Amino acid sequence: MLLAYTRAVSPALGACELTHIERTPIDVSRAVAEHAAYEHTLQRLGVNVRRLAAAPDLPDAVFVEDTAVVFDELAIITRPGAESRRPERRAVAETLIAHRSLEIVKEPATLDGGDILVDGKRVYVGRSSRTNDAAVAQLAGILHPLGYRVIPVEFRGCLHLKSAVTRIGVGMLLLNPDWVEASVFAGARVVAVDPSEPHAANALAVAGAVIHPLQYPRTRARLEAAGLRVEPVDTTELAKAEAGVTCCSLLVRVGPRAG
Repeated sequence: MLLAYTRAVSPALGACELTHIERTPIDVSRAVAEHAAYEHTLQRLGVNVRRLAAAPDLPDAVFVEDTAVVFDELAIITRPGAESRRPERRAVAETLIAHRSLEIVKEPATLDGGDILVDGKRVYVGRSSRTNDAAVAQLAGILHPLGYRVIPVEFRGCLHLKSAVTRIGVGMLLLNPDWVEASVFAGARVVAVDPSEPHAANALAVAGAVIHPLQYPRTRARLEAAGLRVEPVDTTELAKAEAGVTCCSLLVRVGPRAG
């Protein structure tokens, strides 16, 4: 069974952390509706959606992906690069302990889950304003004994690595070549975003489909041409908070392979 942990949009979303885009007014009621539609899409695909306790005083709490990285063997609780986001971790850790043993990223490391791209036994770590070299070293120490290879990645132009590249299927990546070099991901089949849609590289592969922002139709056409089933969701307001579709859920597989 696949679980997706989500968290409600905070009424304080307009005070979210921003790094690479200019702050513009966010219609919170529309953002709430977008998030609900996102959850409904996951449910329609057969994913069991479970909500964490709301955190109305934490503007970025809806972006749960940044607080943890979940593997079959364990879960890693991050230490977000923005100090304002660190209180988000407690509820996530208290939830994930029911499914996984936990490892905790420690100071001086800073790590956002949005900078982690897992492709099989390869774990790509984006070096960013939110994720530092100490985090890369800690991840390697945790994951190498489990057979994972930790690979630091340079990128540019966006907040997180998964703003520039995401996994869309077995051996397949969606990528903005202006923000990250495709050559880093040796052996992968790459679908490039349409040049007119630089923010379209964030997609969520789940249950045989790819959830992708509705507002990027040209890139969606490229995904469909590659033989993928695309489930469009509107993220117009959430995107004003530098959000993508991956950051709004934490996926946890439960069953025989994952205690």
